[in-house]
Amino acid sequence: MNQSARNREKDPEGRMPLAEHLRELRSRLAKAVLAVLVVTIAAAFFYKGIINVFTRPVLDSVGCPTSFADLAKRTADTTCARITINGLLAPFTLTLKVSLMAGVVLASPVWLYQLWAFVAPGLHRHERRYAYAFVGAGVPLFFGGAYFAYKVLPTTAKVLIDFTPHGVDNLLPLDDLLDLVTRMVVVFGLSFEVPLLLVMLNLTGALSGRRMLGRWRGTIMSITVFSAVATPSTDPLTMLALAAPIWALYFSAVVFSLLHDRRKARREAEELGDDETSDLDLTPYDDAN
Repeated sequence: MNQSARNREKDPEGRMPLAEHLRELRSRLAKAVLAVLVVTIAAAFFYKGIINVFTRPVLDSVGCPTSFADLAKRTADTTCARITINGLLAPFTLTLKVSLMAGVVLASPVWLYQLWAFVAPGLHRHERRYAYAFVGAGVPLFFGGAYFAYKVLPTTAKVLIDFTPHGVDNLLPLDDLLDLVTRMVVVFGLSFEVPLLLVMLNLTGALSGRRMLGRWRGTIMSITVFSAVATPSTDPLTMLALAAPIWALYFSAVVFSLLHDRRKARREAEELGDDETSDLDLTPYDDAN
């Protein structure tokens, strides 16, 4: 039996010395990095397909025609973009970037679990059971936000490419396009994680459900502004496609927090009531007996 297991047996709350805590952190980081590295190496063999998946929506939306049929449909006012690669080392560095991006995204279940497994011992015993629920909810939420980013990307590219002067082809470096896609995927994915963060703060007692509910107007406005900036489209349906799920997730977090606060208050009241109503023996003690 290792030292970590013995410490957990001695302390039912899972507390450990600082040195053991640092060793635990090193172990969790090593497992997370190893998972990302393995997925990155595997993704390197399929990087061309990954690039095609990310660039296809943009090419279908704003790409310059490559066939005679598409060229015949183009008018003088049509603006298009042509994807390019500059430099001899650019394809190699692009392969590394795409593979690493895929490794971080696809290995997210592993490193999210390692993160929560490291944080869980700092929680109370009744709070640790939420660690698996957080990981199980965090991964699909992140991929849900990434999916929305992927769906609005063609419309975003169309709006941005329209700023190009008429009659001028836009040369779009492939690495710049992938950077844009990556930023949108990460921002959208993390935005879907915000309600989960609010639930975590509520479970740790840092934020109450009533306080979250009292600020719903400002939160709704902030989500709306974020959606309008993240989806630069004149179509309000595109903006609502992003804002509506985040609204729903936010109010779901508020409802969960209110129920948790009510259950916590009821439990504390019952414990306090048991202490107040406990029978006390007030009979004088007789030394003679």
